[in-house]
Amino acid sequence: MTDDQHAEVVLARCVREVVEFADADGWGNPPQMFALVPTADLVAAEPGLLDQLDDGSELTPIAQDAFPDDIAGGSMAMDEFLATTTWPPAVQGCVLVQEIVVLPPDAESDLDEALVPLLADDDAADAAGRAAAHAHPGRRDARLIAGVLRHGTSLCLLQIRPEDDDGFGELDLRTYPNLAPGLVEALHHTLE
Repeated sequence: MTDDQHAEVVLARCVREVVEFADADGWGNPPQMFALVPTADLVAAEPGLLDQLDDGSELTPIAQDAFPDDIAGGSMAMDEFLATTTWPPAVQGCVLVQEIVVLPPDAESDLDEALVPLLADDDAADAAGRAAAHAHPGRRDARLIAGVLRHGTSLCLLQIRPEDDDGFGELDLRTYPNLAPGLVEALHHTLE
């Protein structure tokens, strides 16, 4: 296994742990950030945690304090917050979980109609876009989970909320080429 492949496996394991944590809390939650720290460093600092950690995990996700109330998933406020966030060298990566609205491809024209008159005002365009997305009949709630490691590895997943709201169903995790590249880039910048 190459170093890049190993990093992908380590990150995927952390992201899966974060997804399971978020899923256990149900839907309707604010965004949450996790620092990825070396498990060995964590155990050295807090030996009492050894029994609570996954065996063999190279990195452990640590939930961070809640975001301020005005920061919603996918918002301009989230972008601004991430632009001012930095991690200490001990943090090897991070994962962000946020609830978003996804729309079918044919919804683009509806959004364009809502936004065109407001393009000169970023805040008004953002608010109008969110309102149009939330009002669209084809909308689906989802979680966007983005994880990055300090040296460049990244993973971005989309979890669509089940329509029947079966809290005990299988996790429906999807990925796509170039899923949320701006978010991945913003998370990488927090580690510089």
